[in-house]
Amino acid sequence: MQRPPSLRVPTGLPTRVKVVEVGPRDGLQNERQYVPASIKVDLINRLGHSGLTAIESASFVSPKWVPQMADGHEVMQSIDRVPGTTYSALTPNMKGFESAMRAGADEVVIFGAASEAFSNRNINCSIAESIQRFEPVANAAKAAGMRLRASVSCALGCPYQGKVHTDAVRDVVARFADLGCDEIDIADTIGVGTPGRVQEVMDAAASAFGLDRLAGHFHDTYGQALANILASLEVGVSAFHSSVAGLGGCPYAAGATGNVATEDLLYLLHGLGIETGISLDAIVEAGGLISEALGRPNLSRVGSALLAKRANLCGSTD
Repeated sequence: MQRPPSLRVPTGLPTRVKVVEVGPRDGLQNERQYVPASIKVDLINRLGHSGLTAIESASFVSPKWVPQMADGHEVMQSIDRVPGTTYSALTPNMKGFESAMRAGADEVVIFGAASEAFSNRNINCSIAESIQRFEPVANAAKAAGMRLRASVSCALGCPYQGKVHTDAVRDVVARFADLGCDEIDIADTIGVGTPGRVQEVMDAAASAFGLDRLAGHFHDTYGQALANILASLEVGVSAFHSSVAGLGGCPYAAGATGNVATEDLLYLLHGLGIETGISLDAIVEAGGLISEALGRPNLSRVGSALLAKRANLCGSTD
């Protein structure tokens, strides 16, 4: 779906946005039931042919901790690679990096929290220590000519300490920038952000790293994801993460939804006249199929509405 010639992008907003699809990794990783590699491969292939240029496809972590991602090598080796599309993998250490490299990942992803409480509670070390652990991975990625992306989790709030100061976010962004990251994600891990607060955090992050290389990663726990995306667009952010059919959940907020749905994000962007190069119809179809395969509701409002509309139209011709 491209921007109609008659539709003008509101002044001050980006005219084109990069969408990073995280459903196959961040989404499926949080699904409780095991998802076979064949279904993951089919999903990634469908997403790749939709016009997406960035797909987070696998995670090379210990199967003991994340059994859902144990088939990362098989998945990465089996997908149909679309030219111009970046297939990335989460790599927490050198063992993970080496596995991702063997599997053919185009980009490796590292991560660190902006909350000391979150960092200590989850990985038993300080923020500075956690990022220092990524130095070998960053150096190896740069030496191999691979893209390096970092994610700053709990940038808008922490389930343990509550509010996270903008100075803490800026500090983590600066540390990742020093590692040579090509792109840095600002993640609202528990989905508590609101538009004004999001703009403050994005401005702080932009003071340490190029605004054109920042991305927004918003969870929809409190129903604020799309509002936060619009607020980010207003300050110049032009890359966002989303998950087809709203796959996944938030492990730190019981019963809460996870990432904003890709269908909902595209509907917003296309409605503003912003180009993405992505077919909304193709994403809606992929979201319907993966939801059916998992036997779970489609958490995208746009996807559900368009699939229902399509079903009604088909039924009317019978």
